Amino acid sequence: MSTFMESDERRALRAAVSDLGQKYGASYFYDTAREGRKTTELWNEAAALGYLGVCVPQEYGGGGGDIGDLAAVLEELATAGCPLMLLVVSPAIVGTIIAEFGTDEQKQHWLPGIADGTAKYAFGITEPDAGSNSHNITTHARRDGTDWVLNGRKTFISGVDEASHVLIVGRTEDRTGRLKPALFMVPTDADGFTRHEISMGLTSPEKQFTLFLDDVRLPGDALVGKENAGLEQLFAGLNPERIMVASSAIGTARWALGRAVEYAREREVWATPIGSHQAIAHPLARIHIEIEAARLLTQKAAALLASGDLLAAGEAANMAKYAAGEAACAAVDQAIQTHGGNGLAEEYGLVQALATSRLSRVAPVSREMVLNFIAQSSLGLPRSY
Repeated sequence: MSTFMESDERRALRAAVSDLGQKYGASYFYDTAREGRKTTELWNEAAALGYLGVCVPQEYGGGGGDIGDLAAVLEELATAGCPLMLLVVSPAIVGTIIAEFGTDEQKQHWLPGIADGTAKYAFGITEPDAGSNSHNITTHARRDGTDWVLNGRKTFISGVDEASHVLIVGRTEDRTGRLKPALFMVPTDADGFTRHEISMGLTSPEKQFTLFLDDVRLPGDALVGKENAGLEQLFAGLNPERIMVASSAIGTARWALGRAVEYAREREVWATPIGSHQAIAHPLARIHIEIEAARLLTQKAAALLASGDLLAAGEAANMAKYAAGEAACAAVDQAIQTHGGNGLAEEYGLVQALATSRLSRVAPVSREMVLNFIAQSSLGLPRSY
């Protein structure tokens, strides 16, 4: 267990980010969503303090840390009631892929903006007919001289309205005629690129979109990494994604548990705090244990990824995402139950968190597909799909 204990530097980072998050809080997050604004003030202040670029290499303006540092940033912001989804897609997914596979010119072009917060990038992999099967992606890129031409469709893509570019997962044809994944930085104002917002039941400043790419022409250097590089580059972004989503869910669970515990201490019925009753106390204690277990799994996944053990990191990242999603759903549900009728009053902020916590069971990969992966890869059971 000591292998995955956090360093003094990581704990100091957590404390500093927690202070920033408390300055804004859940009321700020929900107010911006209701008013149709973005969390610009929080994003800019986090950037100025160096928190957004903690895992960007130092030579490109970042802190030179690893995904565990960025995961700690997101977890503490979510614990304060500000789960910034763009931290998952911009610095964690896009930043990691470019830092690992981009050319020197691409790194110099794209990474400094991530580090200082002046740039936001989205990530486009999900398609309406592909679901969890990335092998069924139909977005296609073909060469036309020195250019690339993209055609396809993406759905449930986060933050496109705030991003200057979307890292699109397409497919190119190799010399044998097989289609393999390839990644392209696509400007959101490109000709042939259109977006439509998806109406969601989430109280969040960050929106979801369906994207249409109709003969979108890109220069040759829009390709990130190698043509026909296969799944290696794609999974370089998916493990950080799962770690970050787990961290966000853990933060949401900690926030909800904190609200429930505070209410259980203060709310008195028949002259005694309701938290003195085991029917209230035991479910909250159990959730605390589940949160700590999910945090340990997430720290393990981040440490394994930083060490370069990608297979073990993939297993741990999927388990962490599963455990954190379950903890978040349980924490929000129990917090509402602890509050009774007040749990459904918007002023307490818990009912708004219901959809967000439920999302952690579905995205970026469903809990059922995580269980399929663990059954097959960890337990050696026959493939079920």
